[in-house]
Amino acid sequence: MEPIPLPSHIHYELLLQLLERQTSFAANKHPVIREQVQQLIITLRKAIAQQKQLEQNCERAKLPVDYRWSLNNGESQSKRHSEAIPMKQEPNV
Repeated sequence: MEPIPLPSHIHYELLLQLLERQTSFAANKHPVIREQVQQLIITLRKAIAQQKQLEQNCERAKLPVDYRWSLNNGESQSKRHSEAIPMKQEPNV
């Protein structure tokens, strides 16, 4: 059975940390922007909660979950190597 691809939780955590630590601070003097940032933070928290519910449902249905770090995870290893740009070797001196 094919696993269900889902984003790794770290993606949400990184976005939340950036928004809470840096974006909120930078938008502090602009109430309208600050409110939009707060709404975005709330939306991301809802998204991770919904994903966790989905993960629980998959577990109950005995469906495997594949946490993805990027869009490239689904490609075969040989395809990725064939598309890679060869690195130049430093000349031996």
